Amino acid sequence: MRRVVALTGAGISAESGLKTFRDSGGLWEGYDVNTVATPEAWHRDMKLVLDFYNMRRSQLKTAQPNQAHRLIADLQEYYHVDVVTQNVDDLHERAGSKNVLHLHGELKKVRSANNEDLVYDWTDDLNLGDLCEDGYQLRPHIVWFGEAVPLLPRAAELIAGCDVLIIVGTSLQVYPAASLVAYASRAEVYYIDPNPNINYELSGMDFHAIAEPATIGMERLLNFLKTKA
Repeated sequence: MRRVVALTGAGISAESGLKTFRDSGGLWEGYDVNTVATPEAWHRDMKLVLDFYNMRRSQLKTAQPNQAHRLIADLQEYYHVDVVTQNVDDLHERAGSKNVLHLHGELKKVRSANNEDLVYDWTDDLNLGDLCEDGYQLRPHIVWFGEAVPLLPRAAELIAGCDVLIIVGTSLQVYPAASLVAYASRAEVYYIDPNPNINYELSGMDFHAIAEPATIGMERLLNFLKTKA
């Protein structure tokens, strides 16, 4: 079975009503990224950071996977599919995708502020005084700006080994995730975006742009890929 990797970003979840920092110049519901999504912000005001992620976690409870999420899951009938997502929501899993790698962490998980290997499932509010087994405050299981991306090598490995790379919902402007495209040298690359950003890393590849929103673009691409499976 041929291997597909779907590299997804905030644009795919935006069609489910989840807002992104890019929607309004680095703000999310009035929060500046530097005040809630960096290690410095955490050490400066833990309660503010916890409140911010509690709000996002609450919003996620009302969001549902959209057709683009479901169509990526439908590809599993024809291909081995891995999803590499920059998103911290669980919409790919709820749509039925079985192999999902979250580059930037997961909203519905938390971890020890002292030991990143102590990770717990978490669906409700996280508050000051919520401690893990090592006695340290729990923090969101999120890769903040300025932190290392521990799953990046695994993502690069998946993309290097795929036959088809689908890029959907990402501007390819945020690093290090944007650098992953360079590993798809032997793959057919399909880039779904209303205004595709054709950059130097895509030159020389077997590259195809689909200038559509995520849902419409995935409908077109699924119909095409079914004929090639």
